[in-house]
Amino acid sequence: MSADIWTGSKVVENTPILWINKYLGDKIPALTGMDKFPFFPSTPSTINDLTEYFSRSTQGVVGTWDRLVRMRRLAFPHIKTEQVMYYFYANGSDPIMNMIRVQESILRLMDRGDETAEEINNWCMNRQIKLDDGTTIDNLFYFHSFKIYQLEETRDIIDFGTARTYGGNKIIIEYQYHQKDGINNAGWSPEPKKATKTIL
Repeated sequence: MSADIWTGSKVVENTPILWINKYLGDKIPALTGMDKFPFFPSTPSTINDLTEYFSRSTQGVVGTWDRLVRMRRLAFPHIKTEQVMYYFYANGSDPIMNMIRVQESILRLMDRGDETAEEINNWCMNRQIKLDDGTTIDNLFYFHSFKIYQLEETRDIIDFGTARTYGGNKIIIEYQYHQKDGINNAGWSPEPKKATKTIL
C-alpha cells in the first residue's frame, strides 16, 4: 500500500494537515482495499484537472484539500481549531460506490473525538515525512480531538463534451491541536529598552 501525497519543499511549513494527509493515505487503502490513494492541495476546477490528477491513481480515486483556519473560541491561546475540506473524486465503472467506501473509511477513522487524536499522535510518533528535496521532518503537533461533517451528498459530475463521469464528495474534518515547543514562540522574552529607537 502506498500513497502519493504532496509535501512540497523544505520551505513549506510543517503543518498539521501534512500529517493528517499522510495518516489517511496510509489507513484508507487498508480499509477500502485500494493500493494507492493520492492527495493534492487545492481543488481541481475543470474536468481536465481531474484527469491529470487521476493519472497518479491506480484505482481511479483521488483527494484534494483546502485548509480552513477557524476563529479561536477558547481562552487558552495555544489550543487551536482548524478544519480541512476534502474533495474526493472517483471515476471508473462504479464511482459512487468508490465514494461510499472512502466516506465510510473516513467516518470510522476520523469521527472518534479524542480517540482519533490519540491514535494519530501515536502513529506520528514513529514516523517522519520526507519532503520533495529529500529532507525529513518530525511531527511538531499534538492533536486533541477530531470530528467530521459531510458537506453535501455524493453525486455524479459529468462532462457532457467527453462523456466522462466522476463521483464527487465533500467532507470537512475539524480538529484541535497545539504546537510543540520550537514553533509556538512561547519562549519569547521582552527586549530591553534602547536609548535610541530602531528606524524601520
